[in-house]
Amino acid sequence: MSLTGKVAIVTGSGRGLGLAYAQELARQGAAVVINDVDAATADAAVKTIVDPGGRAVAVAAPVGPTETADALVAAAVENFGRLDILVTNAGVLRDTVLWKMSDDDFDTVIGVHLRGTFTTVRAAATYMRQNEIPGRIICIGSPTGQRGNFGQTNYAAAKAGIVGMVRTWALELKKAGITANAVIPVAATAMTATVPYFAAAVEADAAGEPMPAFFRHDLGFGTSDDVAGLVAYLASDAAAGVTGQAIGIGGDRLQLWSHPEPVATAYREGGWTFEALHEGFADAVGELQSVGERFPALPADLQRPAPTA
Repeated sequence: MSLTGKVAIVTGSGRGLGLAYAQELARQGAAVVINDVDAATADAAVKTIVDPGGRAVAVAAPVGPTETADALVAAAVENFGRLDILVTNAGVLRDTVLWKMSDDDFDTVIGVHLRGTFTTVRAAATYMRQNEIPGRIICIGSPTGQRGNFGQTNYAAAKAGIVGMVRTWALELKKAGITANAVIPVAATAMTATVPYFAAAVEADAAGEPMPAFFRHDLGFGTSDDVAGLVAYLASDAAAGVTGQAIGIGGDRLQLWSHPEPVATAYREGGWTFEALHEGFADAVGELQSVGERFPALPADLQRPAPTA
């Protein structure tokens, strides 16, 4: 189970979920390349690993360009001699509804999340294949990419695309013994901190108190540390047989997301004309699929007033 002797890159690991992933990989014995756009933040993250006796270095650069991906792989090899694990976590949000979303809003999110995942995985997988290392590719998705979310056209597209790439990479890298999986985390982050529905959970987390059981069990909503264990497990030799999967984690809950499959199939001799669909669509497909996430009503003691402007 130990990751001793292994080397990992974690993009977007200066704070939040990414930092939790990096710290857990280090705790399990791996050397870690920390990445953040801000050098001071990256250096502070390195210190949280090095001070307790771990090994880490920082690369301060924006994820997306090929140059950053190459620099991350080079940092792992030059400082620690190899690369075994890549966690693509770097991300940015530009939330707004479709009719207000600018080209820059869209391109920025796609560039960091989707292109950034592609370029770093390409660089890491190339190194692993050339050096016959049965590496681990772990890409961070989101429930938004699985089900959609109001105001997140760009983010939903990027996160759905990441899962699609992971399934493809699992096929392409299988012969090399390299696994590729997506983790779908649900945790207290800067994004959820502003949502009134999660206020009681965020308050508890900020105070260092246990989150209410409703959040941890019923919603599968927890802390960054609750997610980090799955990342470290997927990085280990124990998970050599796990690839091409989208795995949800949060609070007390672990989930395996299904691959998209037809939920209804109907046939009509001669095909489905406009007229035939007009008459028979509802009977042919049955109940339509839901979109977006559906949360149960908050218990009264966990409700908080919405913040005022």
